[in-house]
Amino acid sequence: MSLIGLLDNLLNFIAPAVVLGLLVATLAPMLIKKVRPHHSWLTQSAMNSLAGALVLVGGLLIFGHDGKMATYAALVIACASSQWLGARSWRG
Repeated sequence: MSLIGLLDNLLNFIAPAVVLGLLVATLAPMLIKKVRPHHSWLTQSAMNSLAGALVLVGGLLIFGHDGKMATYAALVIACASSQWLGARSWRG
């Protein structure tokens, strides 16, 4: 596999985590008005994307290949949990 092919596969593997991380960080303040974010939008996006990428790598290690629906469900839960923790929503 060439370097370009490897980079293409890696970017396609991580893309769902990055897109979901950006969407959650963007939409959360609009949907939940009473919670003020404690981090910048970029920091929240990076935290959500990193949590999602770790879940995708974990799913790859557990199942042996990517694209399992269980991994994508865990991705959504991880990004939402990361946003909840980053916004300190437990303080209400």
